[in-house]
Amino acid sequence: MPVLSEVLTALDALWPPERAEGWDAVGTVCGDPDAEVRRVLFAVDPVQEIVDEAVQLGADLLVTHHPLYLRGTTTVAASTFKGKVVHTLIKHDIALHVAHTNADTADPGVSDALAGALDLRILGPLVPDPSDPEGRRGLGRICELPHPMTLAEFASYAAARLPATAQGVRAAGDPEREIRTVAVSGGSGDSLFGDVRAAGADAFLTADLRHHPASEATQHSGDSPLALLDAAHWATEWPWCEQAAAQLDAVSDRHGWGLRTHVSRTVTDPWTAHAASTPVFTPTHTTGAPR
Repeated sequence: MPVLSEVLTALDALWPPERAEGWDAVGTVCGDPDAEVRRVLFAVDPVQEIVDEAVQLGADLLVTHHPLYLRGTTTVAASTFKGKVVHTLIKHDIALHVAHTNADTADPGVSDALAGALDLRILGPLVPDPSDPEGRRGLGRICELPHPMTLAEFASYAAARLPATAQGVRAAGDPEREIRTVAVSGGSGDSLFGDVRAAGADAFLTADLRHHPASEATQHSGDSPLALLDAAHWATEWPWCEQAAAQLDAVSDRHGWGLRTHVSRTVTDPWTAHAASTPVFTPTHTTGAPR
């Protein structure tokens, strides 16, 4: 069996830490480099439910997409929820490793997995990595749908193919608009509207769309307004866990390690319920109308 340091070398080759954004916190959070690794669990969030799952599974390594301490800390006291995560991991000899923005821009990366979950044909990166001479790495992906759909149809299609969450998939734009090309970006993507417009995509599927940027994006596109699809953050990134596990399986097979990889199906999206709007009146915008 490999030791942790050997597995971490393989993970760093898949998602080099130097390709992470400067503000990010990637790499190994805890773990003994000389400890043997037999089971690896992949998940989006390093929260207590996932750590408890790793303990139950008998995992030696937990790999998550999101960092545990993105902004640093001055304590790992077990009285804090993140400190309890650290204590649980160390108590049960489980290492924690994070691949975040270095996995977002990888080839394949988070958005490749998202496109794969939607059965889209990838044309190239939305924001190419200038350091990649082959032009395959970068943030987001430009894709073609398997066949043209209306925006309403594509929203339903995406909701059916992505992991189920309370939010589902919201759409902005004419429901009858035909969609042929779509930009996708796992996780928060409303900083990429300019890149999506420049790419000429009909629609943009991402997560965490805020009111003002979304409103401006739909108004900005003139005669051909950009259609938006807003899915749950967790749902757009979970497909990467399956992709990442398969990548580590391939490494294990090459080296004869015999690792057993697992993907958590625990939903750690923070939103747990959704109530559809049922208005008792229709708002009007007539000047001087009584309120």
